[in-house]
Amino acid sequence: MSQQVLNVELRESVGKGVCRRLRSAGKIPGVVYGKGMESVSVTMSPRDLNVAIAGEGGVNHLITLSGGGSLDGITVIVSDLQKDCLRGTPTHVDLHKINMTEKLRVFVPIAFVGTSIGVKSGGLLDPLMHELEVECLPENIPDHIEVIVRNLNIGDSFHVSDLLLPEGIKVLAEPKASLVTVLPKPGGAE
Repeated sequence: MSQQVLNVELRESVGKGVCRRLRSAGKIPGVVYGKGMESVSVTMSPRDLNVAIAGEGGVNHLITLSGGGSLDGITVIVSDLQKDCLRGTPTHVDLHKINMTEKLRVFVPIAFVGTSIGVKSGGLLDPLMHELEVECLPENIPDHIEVIVRNLNIGDSFHVSDLLLPEGIKVLAEPKASLVTVLPKPGGAE
C-alpha cells in the first residue's frame, strides 16, 4: 500500500457556517481523530486531498499529515468522505489516526479478472459483491482483491473461500458467500 502526504491547516472555528465559508473559499473542512488524541479540526485544499486518495487504493491509502503543527507526521486513513451529491466533489473528510502495529478493518474493492468460459458461451457475469471488508495491518492493505473468473461456466459461482489472499489478510465475510456467478442469458438455454 502506498503512502501519501496531505497538507492540512489547523482551524479553530467549527460549525456549519464556518464549513460553508471554507467550501466557498475552495477549501475542504475535516477532522482528525484517533485513540489517545483529542479531535482536531482541519482544512485542506481539494487538490491535495484528491492527490492523496488518487489511484487504485483510493481512500485506503495511508496518509502522512504535513503542515498541521502537532499533526505533522501522523499517519491517518480516510474513515469518511462526504461528497456533494450533484458535483461529486468532496465536502468534508474524517481522518482516523492509525497505529501501524494494530490491525484495522477496511473495505477493499474486488477486481474481476479474465473472461469466463460461461460468458464466452453466452452467459452473463453477475457480480454479487463489489468490495470486501478485510482485517490486516495498515501496511498490508491491498489496493484490490483479485477474483479470477476464467474457469467459471454457466451456473458456477466464486465464493469467499475460493480466494487466494496474501498472508496477514483476513476477509470478514462468510466463507460460503458468493462473490460472482455466471447466469444463463435471459430467455436462453444453458
